[in-house]
Amino acid sequence: MDRDALRGRTLVEESREAVIVLDDADVVVLASRRARQSIEGIDEGGRVPNGLLSGDLGIVPLIVPYEVGGRRERIVYLSQVGDMAAYEELRTGFTAAVSHELRTPLARLLSLLEMATLPGEDIHALVERARNEVESASELIDEVLFLSELESGGRVVSLGPVAVRPELDAAVAELEERASRAGVHLSVEGDAATELEMRPRMLRVIAQNLAENAIRYAGPGASFTLAVERNGRNVVLRGTDDGVGVNDEELSRLFERFYRADHARASRGTGLGLAIVKHIVGQAGGIVEASGGKGAGLEIRCVF
Repeated sequence: MDRDALRGRTLVEESREAVIVLDDADVVVLASRRARQSIEGIDEGGRVPNGLLSGDLGIVPLIVPYEVGGRRERIVYLSQVGDMAAYEELRTGFTAAVSHELRTPLARLLSLLEMATLPGEDIHALVERARNEVESASELIDEVLFLSELESGGRVVSLGPVAVRPELDAAVAELEERASRAGVHLSVEGDAATELEMRPRMLRVIAQNLAENAIRYAGPGASFTLAVERNGRNVVLRGTDDGVGVNDEELSRLFERFYRADHARASRGTGLGLAIVKHIVGQAGGIVEASGGKGAGLEIRCVF
């Protein structure tokens, strides 16, 4: 496969849209991962499902014809009826949530600056606390931008196979000092030969966010293990701690943007770490599950 063909295949495969390429006989030449996952019956080399191009399946097609090498083909963008309304609702809610979360460190910062004008205050201590608030706001902005790039397709999640264990080791090594200060022990398990179709950077982001979640919320004296294993045709990446855990009713909400369990609301975390994990795993064709309970620790499983 030449460079241009490889580039074209990668662009279609990694598109955030549900997009397919058809030849003049309505055979699927290429299909994005999202199209294959969200629309039943789309397989490369097979015929397009009946009713898909006419909109009878509740999917709106945008068809762009073109010629390449003397062959007529069509690129078809597929969207569910009501997608734009749902997107606008999501965008509006996300903007409101970001604004709300940014107000907290900014309000604290303003309060600290006002305190610094009062006589007898420890200016050095106030400046240090103010620095922490600025760092919290900066971390939130960085993670919002990262999540936005993931959703827009600006960050490509997978281009080829990569060994998992070295990335887990590297992520844990970077966080050892923070974990030590929090009283959380980190470890890594798994076969060094296990591979995933994922960019090393994205794999390390998953590992770091799972570990950081434990560092922030598991509690002093807890242990956290990152492990990778092959289970039949699946590769499973697990982040497991034996810390304070969460209530059963909170498990399903852990991957929501900005959600933090009640015991963790005083934390300086952004509430975006596990949302980012879910998004990366989903783009790589996997699913994320959470299990545990109050006082029983927490396990996050990423199944590919």
